[in-house]
Amino acid sequence: MPTNYREISNTIWNIACHLHGTFKAYEYQDVILPLTVLKRLDDALEPTKQKTLERFNELDGRVANLNILYRTTKYNFYNTSPYTFKKLLEASTQAAPNLRKYIDGFSDNVKEIFAKFEFDRILDKLHESELLYLALKEFSKIDLHPDKVENHVIGLAFEDLIRRFAEQSNETAGEHYTPRDVVRLMTSLLFDGEEKELARPGVIKEIYDPACGTGGMLTVSKDYIQTNFNKDAKVFLYGQELNATTYAICKADMLIKGEDIDSIKGGDKEHTKASTLSNDQHHEQRFDYVLSNPPFGVSWEKDKTAVDNEAERGFSGRFGAGLPRISDAQFLFMQHVISKLKTKKEGGGEAAVVFNGSPLFTGGAGGGESEIRRWILENDLLDAIIALPERLFFNTGISTYIWIFSKRKPADRKNKVMLVDARNIRTQLRKNLGEKRYEISDENAKEILAHYSENKNTDQVKIFNTTDFAYRQITVQRPLRLRFEITDETMARLKEHKNFWNDVPSKKEGESGDVENKAWQELRAAIYEILEKMRGTVISSREKFLEKFESELKKRDCKITKKTLKTVWQQIGERDEKAEICLDEDGKPEADNELKDYERVPWSMDVNEYFKKEVKPYAPDAWIDESVRDAKDSKVGIVGYEIPFMRYFYKYEEPRKVEEIEKDIRATEAEVQKLLKELGV
Repeated sequence: MPTNYREISNTIWNIACHLHGTFKAYEYQDVILPLTVLKRLDDALEPTKQKTLERFNELDGRVANLNILYRTTKYNFYNTSPYTFKKLLEASTQAAPNLRKYIDGFSDNVKEIFAKFEFDRILDKLHESELLYLALKEFSKIDLHPDKVENHVIGLAFEDLIRRFAEQSNETAGEHYTPRDVVRLMTSLLFDGEEKELARPGVIKEIYDPACGTGGMLTVSKDYIQTNFNKDAKVFLYGQELNATTYAICKADMLIKGEDIDSIKGGDKEHTKASTLSNDQHHEQRFDYVLSNPPFGVSWEKDKTAVDNEAERGFSGRFGAGLPRISDAQFLFMQHVISKLKTKKEGGGEAAVVFNGSPLFTGGAGGGESEIRRWILENDLLDAIIALPERLFFNTGISTYIWIFSKRKPADRKNKVMLVDARNIRTQLRKNLGEKRYEISDENAKEILAHYSENKNTDQVKIFNTTDFAYRQITVQRPLRLRFEITDETMARLKEHKNFWNDVPSKKEGESGDVENKAWQELRAAIYEILEKMRGTVISSREKFLEKFESELKKRDCKITKKTLKTVWQQIGERDEKAEICLDEDGKPEADNELKDYERVPWSMDVNEYFKKEVKPYAPDAWIDESVRDAKDSKVGIVGYEIPFMRYFYKYEEPRKVEEIEKDIRATEAEVQKLLKELGV
């Protein structure tokens, strides 16, 4: 009998070989995972099967609620059919109908799990292909009783199977599971400083995961508390999961472990009711702790209507800080997580969430992403960010970060944010697991935790004020300078411009369209004639150019609209730094939109002082556009927030000396010559 999770998952994985030819590779999980769950439940109930049937016969028809059978089974589920895995094998031709009766004999909470698996459809296909009896026979050889296979072992086996199936199905990276080494690190970080509270007699805590997958974060965190702090601690688990299959696995695993599976929500096949973003199924609850690994870079377009509606409610909903671009829902999950933490009046809550690098810097000042970061930092909700090693996850090698949020930061961490560079604190696996090349060993986890708990600046730890990530983006304008010269190119540009043909003078009452067209044709001809007379002359002032041009129009008694006049000087004029500044009607310099630029002024600096020092020496004619102001504080410029994590840990490496490079090149050439000589070339 297999004793560790890899042996178990390998044994079960090998059963999938029998499905080849009838099922496609990506369909194997639809067969294997439900049968794994069924065998686990069957083995758990087997010792009390006879007593359960006897008790059921006593109660049948006498009580409306058969949950009283939980006392007999010692689990929060039961089965009242006469069948077991062993009995199903006694009649090979009746395996399908008997298996249906067997599943129908489970308590409603288990029947829901198999409904989410859509196992009835799979059962038909197994029966038609004459594979059902074979599959049952193979699974009957495995003993998954909780006394033989502990909860955490079967959990790891589930995770390993899901990983393998996900690779075949090209699942979105990291969507349904998080490696246990990462989860253990997250829990150690989350519970750091909570030792006394968690060790308190009679302590009760609630933990939540809004994208719980197979439930690994929830079960590991509970086990961590009861193993390290207080074996009698009452820890209640809550979660929501979109994917029906992983939702079913999560509930099955929770069921075996004696958890309240009604606290796990979701699993809708149509994805219309289960999404955490569009339908928070724990909407009236807040929790002590939140752990989660929400999907990276996944669009929230399907949730847009519901999210938009909730965002209109401001901070009475979950998305009051703003909405990110629709291509990535991470900032929505970020706000959701914070909204689910208990308030300060309730004792406060803390969260550890995995994100990719995008939330650190995506979006400019005033945009949705920056405004969300602004809200988090200005309200002192972010405690730390830990950069993890690459290639930690099964299906992706991208950079990932653990964000620690808190609504009860200790005094020495108030208005501070810690950045921990743990990218090189890792252990290489002897054999890659999918994309996973490294793991965080127990020693690695202790080292990372030490960096976090010591709360001191080191080479791998940088502590900042929350305002250190803020800046004020000012708009810098420079004046428009144009020179005017009639050339074939400038004339062609004017003649081809759409406004020069569409801006037809208004016709007088009673005039026909032909009269109108003729008048416009005559006006265009006059404009061409005037401009051609100016050929060969260079005018470095818009004022002088227009003065001369309009004077000639007046001589011909020609009137043109402001729009047409603007088209003329815009198409004839060309930018020239030596030309005179163009002034507006108030005599002020007119801004050149092509020269518009933006400067990020550090939060600690005065805008005018920065401008005088960093801009004026290089652009003496520039000015700050004071009409661009922040909506929240009405000061010049737009406030932005970003966390340039890697910049703070960048270490300059001096390039190799030319002599060393030349030496290597000569050595390589000599080696090549030697090889060629040996080959007789």
